Amino acid sequence: MDWNESSRRSFLKQFGAAGALALAAANAEGMGLSGAEGAVVAASPSQAKQAATRAGRMKWWHEAKFGMFIHWGLYSLIGQHEWSKEVEGVPIPQYELLAKHFHPKPNAARDWARLAKKAGQKYMVMTTKHHEGFCHWDSKLTDYNAVKQGPGRDLVREYVDAARAEGLRVGFYYSLMDWHHPDGATCKTDEAARKRFVEYTHGLIRELLTNYGKIDVLWYDVSWPLSAEGWESEKMNEMVFELQPEIIVNNRNGLDGDFSTPEQQITASEVGRAWESCMTLNDSWGFNRGDDAWKSPKTIVDNLATCARGGGNYLLNIGPEPDGSIPPDTTAVLESVGKWMDINGKTIYGTDRLQAGWNTNANYTRSGNTLYIHQHYWPGHTPAAEWLSFYQPDAVIAIGGIKPKVLSAHLVKTGQKVDFTQDALCVRLTGLPLKAPDQPATVIAVECDGEPTVNHDETRPLWPRYKVGVS
Repeated sequence: MDWNESSRRSFLKQFGAAGALALAAANAEGMGLSGAEGAVVAASPSQAKQAATRAGRMKWWHEAKFGMFIHWGLYSLIGQHEWSKEVEGVPIPQYELLAKHFHPKPNAARDWARLAKKAGQKYMVMTTKHHEGFCHWDSKLTDYNAVKQGPGRDLVREYVDAARAEGLRVGFYYSLMDWHHPDGATCKTDEAARKRFVEYTHGLIRELLTNYGKIDVLWYDVSWPLSAEGWESEKMNEMVFELQPEIIVNNRNGLDGDFSTPEQQITASEVGRAWESCMTLNDSWGFNRGDDAWKSPKTIVDNLATCARGGGNYLLNIGPEPDGSIPPDTTAVLESVGKWMDINGKTIYGTDRLQAGWNTNANYTRSGNTLYIHQHYWPGHTPAAEWLSFYQPDAVIAIGGIKPKVLSAHLVKTGQKVDFTQDALCVRLTGLPLKAPDQPATVIAVECDGEPTVNHDETRPLWPRYKVGVS
């Protein structure tokens, strides 16, 4: 089986993290990460040049942490997921009719950008062309575009202007795979078709990166059916950086790019490798009127903290309705997240990678020597306090395995000082209110006298052991 012929989305959903690792291994050779014997392949001169400027180009991105993904296209009119063309087998002549009936309301992107800003997101990435092949801009290379079809206007321009008006960074998603172009599949076995399709693809990318001023992110997707060599990805990226020297690109055109892109899961890359987890707000990327599996604000905040803890970013998707309107459930969730970010944004933005284990009730982020404890489930009163002084007074939060020495602690929302005791096993935070001061998570800032780590596994050998049975 050719791994590239599978939808990443369905693959990840069915096989989870293990499947993702298998996919990564299967694609490793095509990505130029290793040779046939597993030896690391040296970077090309163009890749080395891009690596030399990477730290400067990505500084804003590492600080931003949180972005909005937007999947919107002809598939939105069907309202049954963005893969409906292929999954349901819709014939191309019928699917093309959607382009005539695609009539977004004026400046729908203004609402997306305002919501992104309100949610605390710092950048946006919109699908300029999805797998269906429809271009949202005034392309000179195809009539299958927004200006010459139903919308009658440049939707990419509206999106760019909207993002900039809200002070957000601008990203373009671009699908290499194309279900509509006549050479989109035959290019795999027909060299003449490959040359035509690659020229067309490079031309579309050139248009996108020429006509809209400074663009911050280029987000490639699905490289089926060609390898990096077939796509001429080295040449592609060289063109991209000639046009946009400060842009950052992902790893889905078969090259390493500037960052990795785990999908529908949070998997931190190795230290030193930038990564961004992209996820849906429900279970669909494009508008799906029957999908009500909305993630809660608590889940979104927890995912955001998990990404930040691992040194990565969180790109959270919305699927606007056919006219560009935002589904009410999307608005409700993101506005709730935004209210939390207004208070707690400093515990996410610009934070550093943290060495921390799991916790059933909390999550963690770090900024320098400050550990932020994101308490999702507030303790309040436990009946065990009647027998165990460990839980006295009420509302004790205890974190096992914190190092090094704690100097002070306070609630982020109120600034209230938090009392604490520390020994070799844990830090106990006391004097807390019985009711959670914040929702969906209350954050406690813990100042340490060095870089904090959390590993309760390390405390196991330290526990005093007693006789078998109840003493």
